Amino acid sequence: MGEWWEPVVRVLVLQAAWALVGGQVRYSVPEEAKAGTVVGRLAQDLGLEAGEAEARRLRLVSQGRRASVEVSGASGALVVSSRLDREELCGKSAPCALRLEVLVERPLRVFHVELEVTDINDNAPLFPTARKNLSIAESSLPGSRFPLEGASDADIGVNAQLSYTLSPTEHFGLDLQRAEEYRESLFLVLTKALDRESLPVHRLVLTASDGGRPSLTGTMELVISVLDANDNAPQLNQSVYKVQLPENAAEGTLVMRLNATDPDVGINGEITFTASNIFPPKGINLFLLNPKSGEIHLTGALDFEDVRSYEIQIEATDRGTPPLSGHCKVVVEVLDVNDNAPEVWVTSLSVPVPEDAAVGTVVALLSVSDRDSGANGRVRCAVWPAAPFGLVSTFAGSYSLVLREALDRERVSEYEVEVRAEDGGSPSLRARRGVRVPVSDVNDNAPAFAQAVYTVLARENNAAGAELARLWARDPDEADNGRVRYSVWEGGVGGVASAGGGWRPASSYVSVDAESGRLWALQPLDYEEVQALQFEVRAVDAGEPPLCGNATVQLFVVDENDNAPALLPAGSGGPGPGASGDAASGPGSVSGALWAWAAWGTPAGQVVAKIRAVDADSGYNAWLRYELWEPRGKGPFRVGLYSGEVSTARALEEADGPRQRLVIVVRDHGEPARSATATLSVSLVEGAEAALAAAGSSSSKAGTGAEGGASAAGAAATTNVWLVVAICAVSSLFLLAVVLYGASRWAPRAGVLSGPGPATLVCASEVGSWSYSQRQSRSLCVTEGAGKSDLMVFSPNFPPPPGPAAKETQPEPPALLDTVSGPPCFASQPFPDAAFCFFLHLSPLALLPSVSLLSRSLGGGNRAEPSDPLSVGAWQVLKNCHGTVSSALTSLLGPLASCCGGELKKGVVALSSSCESWLHIAVLR
Repeated sequence: MGEWWEPVVRVLVLQAAWALVGGQVRYSVPEEAKAGTVVGRLAQDLGLEAGEAEARRLRLVSQGRRASVEVSGASGALVVSSRLDREELCGKSAPCALRLEVLVERPLRVFHVELEVTDINDNAPLFPTARKNLSIAESSLPGSRFPLEGASDADIGVNAQLSYTLSPTEHFGLDLQRAEEYRESLFLVLTKALDRESLPVHRLVLTASDGGRPSLTGTMELVISVLDANDNAPQLNQSVYKVQLPENAAEGTLVMRLNATDPDVGINGEITFTASNIFPPKGINLFLLNPKSGEIHLTGALDFEDVRSYEIQIEATDRGTPPLSGHCKVVVEVLDVNDNAPEVWVTSLSVPVPEDAAVGTVVALLSVSDRDSGANGRVRCAVWPAAPFGLVSTFAGSYSLVLREALDRERVSEYEVEVRAEDGGSPSLRARRGVRVPVSDVNDNAPAFAQAVYTVLARENNAAGAELARLWARDPDEADNGRVRYSVWEGGVGGVASAGGGWRPASSYVSVDAESGRLWALQPLDYEEVQALQFEVRAVDAGEPPLCGNATVQLFVVDENDNAPALLPAGSGGPGPGASGDAASGPGSVSGALWAWAAWGTPAGQVVAKIRAVDADSGYNAWLRYELWEPRGKGPFRVGLYSGEVSTARALEEADGPRQRLVIVVRDHGEPARSATATLSVSLVEGAEAALAAAGSSSSKAGTGAEGGASAAGAAATTNVWLVVAICAVSSLFLLAVVLYGASRWAPRAGVLSGPGPATLVCASEVGSWSYSQRQSRSLCVTEGAGKSDLMVFSPNFPPPPGPAAKETQPEPPALLDTVSGPPCFASQPFPDAAFCFFLHLSPLALLPSVSLLSRSLGGGNRAEPSDPLSVGAWQVLKNCHGTVSSALTSLLGPLASCCGGELKKGVVALSSSCESWLHIAVLR
């Protein structure tokens, strides 16, 4: 590109030099030259030295419009500053010269510079529109010329000389006429006749090309629509149309639709139908021809007996100029039909019919006729449904509706009887007449309940007057015969035994509404008083005679959790808790204060106390659980969830403090749950102090008043004596047991086992079920007066006797003693060794005086317990060792009983039981 511009610039420089000699500088530059292109060395051409152009401020003077060129300050050259567009600057003018003024200072001088912008082929030919629509008549002759508007080119000279071409077609060509003084003219020439029916639209492309190098082109689409000419007459499908119509065709019936075609379009193809002639003339008012659609409609009634056929002349004409037409004939044949249906009338009706009416009773009289003649006038009649009524023909055209079967109003209360008449025409015509026959009621149905037995569940403590159930007895009769009244039948089996004794009728608990059958409670129901109630309800209608029906109602009372758990007082004696009173703590809960003692160092798992409670409800409402409410977290005590046993969770330490206050909540499983709260105070002391504190607390509860200091001192002295006696008696008994055990071990008896046998005990479990326990050396104690039985087990505190069974016996923590065992059982069969048996039976009797005296001294009967520290401590020690002594007796005498066999074995067992029982009595007293 740079090589092409160099000679051009040289020519321009020469021209400028020549112009300068003449007094004016001229430059030439092609349009669309790039910005920065050097047009000429203006400073040099003006005779300025190097550097003088900048010093004298050589510049262009603006004359109101952008010149698109500027003077470079450093070199003094005239360069292109912006886009040069010749068509924008000069349009179609040629040449395109721009006159510029150049100004220099020191001294001030003005120079005139002429800049010519030359044209390049940068504009393509452009048509006025991209698409031109032409309409040419189908009847136009070949050679017809149609002027077209040519394209324009913004360039000048050769770049603006245009030539035209047309896309290939056999029907059209182009004709371009040029004139020097006028603008060229372009024509579209028809070269072949047009046929709209074969090709209605011609689409051509007109292309214009300029003379530039390279040549540029522009296009325009020609859409030529061929206008129709009326050169086709309407054509009908048939010359004769035949149509058959029944004589009973309704007005407006479409007779036929004429179809004519015309390949022309517009008004040349619009067809109009006309009826030029109708024969016979009376058919003019029977048929109507739609001139646009060609539909022929029936406008009157046809009668086969009057006219059997009609002929209609039809003419189809288009709207062209001149109009063209086509012709045809329509023949309408009338068909005879059975157009008269039979008619049925009810002349007499006797209703309602009683449901006990006799068979053969006449219900209605009917009359049947048909206006047709011949086969179309012969009528056959029938009744539907066929039962329980029938038709009997009395004479021509007359029928009787009679009863054929017995009626039952409860099954069908009303009959819609339809009498059907049919003539002999083809096709036959039918007529129907409906007869409504109601059936009157008689009282022939007793009330019947939906169920023979109703099971009703009622919640406990329901409100008086609350609805329990709705009983409904159905009586299919109507009016008074079906009006039912309800009552509790006192003659039936119903009632319940009251809690206070006697028999109470069901009507004292429930009542039935006579009209609605609503069963409601007369009083709140108490599950603890009555769990189920069975009675009969009678339903009686108001007919003559009245009929009745019965139903049995089984009412079950569903238990509600309306009883809170009740804390039982602690069993007398033992180191267990003692009840100090009950206090209400809100709805549905009961609270009580209990006490117990425990010694420091007590190992984990040691039972300290047992909380006992009962619930008057049943099921889940009476299933109790025990929860330790306070203290929360890891305390020294825990409570059995369902046993209520308070035991140590870990070994007790002095850091636990002198006293622990436990709040135990006894809660049932009802909804909502009810609870009782027990406050257990556990005093933590040393072993001897625990015994003294426990004894002092017991004596303070059992005492009847404050005693003087002198009486307290006397009681202490007496207690000391009896305490020594009791200890000596127990020690003697222990030595005697050891001697007997040694004698049994070294006795010369062969084939006798020396180990204790296991004892099978039947125990009452904590949740009320029974189980068997295979354990050795255990005793069963049953509570006195408690609502539920508890199993108390006393384990020995020393190693078990030798033998295989010793492996099964494991030391257990001493349990809370709160019951008394049953009386001893003695043998009744002959005993071989009378002396030894007598000794065994009298051994507990020998201890009785000492034990009795000790018990009296310790507060037997209603006397106060000892209050001095020494007596209280001894009393507590004796109570604590009672379990150990009794277990030791059982363990030591067991081998002896095994060795003796027979009556001697029974005697040893009786001795052990007697000793344990009397010691137990002494402790409890």
